[in-house]
Amino acid sequence: MKEKTVTTRKNHIFWALLLCASVLAGGCETESAPKKKSELPVVGVFLYSKDDVYVSLVSQALRTALEGRAVVVLRHARADQIVQNDQISEALKQGMDALAVNLVEPYTVTMPLKEAQARKIPVVFFNREPDLSTIKTYEKAAFVGTEAREAGEIQGRIIRELWQANPRYDRNGDGIVQYVLLQGNSESPEALARTEFSVKEARRLGVPMQQLGETFICDWSRVQARQAMRVFWPVHGKSVEFVLSNNDSMALGALDVLREQGYNAGDPEKFLPIIGVDAIPEAVDAIRKGDMSATVRQDGESMGRVVAEMLLNAVAHKDFLDGLPHAWDASGVAVRIPYAPIRP
Repeated sequence: MKEKTVTTRKNHIFWALLLCASVLAGGCETESAPKKKSELPVVGVFLYSKDDVYVSLVSQALRTALEGRAVVVLRHARADQIVQNDQISEALKQGMDALAVNLVEPYTVTMPLKEAQARKIPVVFFNREPDLSTIKTYEKAAFVGTEAREAGEIQGRIIRELWQANPRYDRNGDGIVQYVLLQGNSESPEALARTEFSVKEARRLGVPMQQLGETFICDWSRVQARQAMRVFWPVHGKSVEFVLSNNDSMALGALDVLREQGYNAGDPEKFLPIIGVDAIPEAVDAIRKGDMSATVRQDGESMGRVVAEMLLNAVAHKDFLDGLPHAWDASGVAVRIPYAPIRP
């Protein structure tokens, strides 16, 4: 029995070193190597992109929570689901004890789920919500995210507060909020819910809302939001009163363009309220300086810590939520991290 244990530990060391070499050869940005690799589980962390600021914050919190407790192999999919599928397959063949997966396309959850199930290892999906009925088909799978509509509803309440407190925001005096809307993408449940419920909640609270132009799909990107606003401004710049964004990166892209036009640079008479989601550091700083109006905090630090603790519990053959101050939602397989408003 002792000989078998020694052999197992040697194999674990071999595979951990092989994974490290694979990660570095693949151009990944980080890999955490604890002191005693032979005694630590190997956790694969798969992100949809390295360019999403919020997801990077979640990833950093996750890796910090696992430091000294697991060997972490990090891969970025460059926003390509085929690339992510290949990364997961390759890593699993080399040997993994658990997976944390931020899907490129949430509706493609079946492939990584089946691969994890075939090897009987736990997998926690996070941030981008897959079909929870599919998650339920494997007892060692779970999801950590948010209640998507909550972010939109908080945005709607912020709209009402700002509109009532600042009559000058009604630039044309018609009593209606004329707004531009920047959406993450056309299929994400989070994006769709934030878009729908921000406007719906404001209207429920008695604020008349009128969208100017089309909904711009900016793929959560500051660069794409900047491009969209440059198209929007010559047509609707004199009429827009609010900028609503599904996330802070796109909100900051809008702010870039407003500054180009002489807005949001210190003159209260040339200020348009911008509301984002995530509370990334640059957006919070812009709110503090008075360049943005508000954001909705999506607690990336808590999300990363919860994912880490759930994986470690599962690897130790404990319940996912053992020792955590969290409970499953109605689905029985998802943990929801609450949002909170961030104002000046």
